[in-house]
Amino acid sequence: MTVAEPRVPLPAEIADEEVVRRVVAGERELFELLLRRYNQRVYRAVRAILRNPDDAEDVMQQAYVNAYRHLHQFEGRSGFATWMTKIAMREAAARNRKNGSLLHVVPEFQGEATMNDFPEPSPDPERRAVAVDLMQHVEAELAALPETYRSVLLLREVEGLSTEETAACLDLSVDVVKTRLHRSRTMLRDALYRRAGVGLQTIFTFGAQRCDRVVGRVMAEIFTAAESRPSP
Repeated sequence: MTVAEPRVPLPAEIADEEVVRRVVAGERELFELLLRRYNQRVYRAVRAILRNPDDAEDVMQQAYVNAYRHLHQFEGRSGFATWMTKIAMREAAARNRKNGSLLHVVPEFQGEATMNDFPEPSPDPERRAVAVDLMQHVEAELAALPETYRSVLLLREVEGLSTEETAACLDLSVDVVKTRLHRSRTMLRDALYRRAGVGLQTIFTFGAQRCDRVVGRVMAEIFTAAESRPSP
């Protein structure tokens, strides 16, 4: 099924709340704007819980569909990004409980073009290969952290959420977030992810192919559900 284009072009800076209002009012095709705006954050939040990127993609899709179905319940007391992140993380936690905690760790970087291009420390192919290898080690080390620390580290250091936003997403107190962040930094060791110019912002990038795949599936399900609903 082909997903319809938005009927009215929207500037990139339009507020989330306005998009939500218009989607709830019937412009469901505009939901795609929110998907593309927060795919990276939601993916990293889910990957903080699930160790398999394919599982994470499935959970993202379900979380977005759940959010769409309950979009009328969004009251704006917290930002849409926080609301969406909490839905996704709860869905991921449910999948984790279903599958068990011993999940196979799948390497993230497999040559796929990403939404945020991997920064090359040098045009030298050999040095780039070293940097890519190091990034894989960083991701493996991060995946090995306990979930309680991994989720805080990803939201705070990778996604750049404030302590308060992170606490809201994880239903924790600010003090607990601060404590876990300090411990996670110590466990990961700064020297590992800074070597060769590799930073945390380069890991668990949500690939462009994954982005299009998730968007396409979610929008197709939304339109299919709407078309199968009996007319009032």
